[in-house]
Amino acid sequence: MEKVEKKNKIICPHCKGNGYIRVPYQLAEEEITAQCGMCNSEGEIDAEEAENIIVDADGVHRLH
Repeated sequence: MEKVEKKNKIICPHCKGNGYIRVPYQLAEEEITAQCGMCNSEGEIDAEEAENIIVDADGVHRLH
């Protein structure tokens, strides 16, 4: 049998592990939840990807 290498995962900083985010009422003018685009609605991201993510007062940003 082949060994499967496990990747280190961490909780997504954008959705806080929920897999979805709430869109502010001021932007959509109604209650909306959307799938998290950062973790593809999984709630976790690879630890190596987290090194390219910055969380600041303006929100969560991914470096390219």
